[in-house]
Amino acid sequence: MEQSELLRKIAATFDAMGARYVIVGSMASIAYGEPRFTNDIDVVVDLRSSQVNALCAAFPSPDYYLSRPAVESAIAKKFQFNILHPSSGMKVDCIIPSTGEHSQLELGRGRAITRADGNYTVVFASPEDVIIKKMEYYREGGSEKHLRDITGVLKMQEDKIDRDYILSWAEKLQLMPIWEKVEERLEGSAS
Repeated sequence: MEQSELLRKIAATFDAMGARYVIVGSMASIAYGEPRFTNDIDVVVDLRSSQVNALCAAFPSPDYYLSRPAVESAIAKKFQFNILHPSSGMKVDCIIPSTGEHSQLELGRGRAITRADGNYTVVFASPEDVIIKKMEYYREGGSEKHLRDITGVLKMQEDKIDRDYILSWAEKLQLMPIWEKVEERLEGSAS
């Protein structure tokens, strides 16, 4: 299975179930920024307990590995679970959104994008929300790839980015030192 096929299946499944979702992480930064390799798909999905049966039916064993108890626990604890495709080694990280204001806003700001490599539409987090989440990931782990992804999105999207929105959330989420580091990188790459 190709990554684009798995992405298409994820989108079609959540659409059919009526579950709001947005693709986040590296796949989203690639959609708005510069290409790079990633072997997983991260998705924020507002999944309900009543949808667990449909989800498990959409990803049956042995083609997929999906733990029903892990899904139920993730919904109850507002955490995450994985869908694995063993024969390809691909993984989908399904993140149940917290009740926080930004997490709920992120779901509503998604952008439907028709994929160039197929005749289907996927909902991606907005580029601004991708940047905010990447700053949070950087704060958690310090990986330079997140800063590269952020600067790639900013370079490719340029004036399409709502910087005021990013600044507002960077202040609320205490991400300003990281945002300043991103701006320094952008200035350094422009000279």
